[in-house]
Amino acid sequence: MSPHTPTWQTELAAAFTKPSELLHYLNINTHSVSTLAEQDFAMRVPLSYAACMEKGNLNDPLLKQVLPHANELIQQADYSSDPVGDLSALTEGCIIHKYQGRVLFITTGGCAINCRFCFRRNFPYSEVQLNKQKEAKALQYLQDHKDIHEVILSGGDPLLLNDQRLESLIHQCAAIAHIKRIRIHTRLPIVLPARMTDNLIGILNNAPLPIILVTHCNHANELSEHVATACFALKKQNITLLNQSVLLKDINDNVNILQNLSERLFNCGILPYYLHLLDKATGTAHFEVKQATALKIHQQLQNNLPGYLVPKLVKEQAGKASKTLLI
Repeated sequence: MSPHTPTWQTELAAAFTKPSELLHYLNINTHSVSTLAEQDFAMRVPLSYAACMEKGNLNDPLLKQVLPHANELIQQADYSSDPVGDLSALTEGCIIHKYQGRVLFITTGGCAINCRFCFRRNFPYSEVQLNKQKEAKALQYLQDHKDIHEVILSGGDPLLLNDQRLESLIHQCAAIAHIKRIRIHTRLPIVLPARMTDNLIGILNNAPLPIILVTHCNHANELSEHVATACFALKKQNITLLNQSVLLKDINDNVNILQNLSERLFNCGILPYYLHLLDKATGTAHFEVKQATALKIHQQLQNNLPGYLVPKLVKEQAGKASKTLLI
């Protein structure tokens, strides 16, 4: 690394946090800023992600994922602050145990980017995330539940943990005999590829258990050459890379866009995994694609692509024993 190359922490600290600054960078008039929505859910966009946006285009599909909008203030009766029942499945202050055989750790409330459609945008992270006291109880919970075989590190984004903290957590989970694998759900390889350092990749490669890294990418334009390089570096170390997307109105609700996404993901060493219907979190209704439309789009994808490039179309429903497969 050049002495002038910023670290990923420096890039993160320099992220856009004001809509007016992001729009100025993109040469777009600031009349579209919704300051009230921004106050409700703060904006955060790394420069590496903003650099993938088309200058001068207010309808850029990446910009629409992150720019606060007045529609977020419209209340919908069937939208809630906990749309998938996370809080009712919470135990030990940091573990969500919904499904047979696996649990989810809330490791941090921080993200490198604040997606406006985030299903946890209203989540009480100040109360629910991993700390040393909760960690001991969580690990004991894993020890006591021998039917748990997979630990999912989530958040926020678990790759915002520093290397030492992340490595310690991985090894402590791996030391439990009945845990077979560790899954990490992260947006960082896509929005902040600089985080994929040699040291981090070494930690994942040398982990005592198989690591599955699930990226969150919704549009092929997010997959820059920097992202591709980061993903190839992970892939070369035998780290399984999967992707889950959210079907978003006027962003990727089109068979050609999703087909391009699947092809580009594969070219970056990532297999499409899930295509989610929107989780109905308060403030996100303007992103919703109706299920009937989603089914038609997915059928077209099946017609156009080999099976391994077609993500499973799913929705998550509070209280269900698994995600609901729609096709």
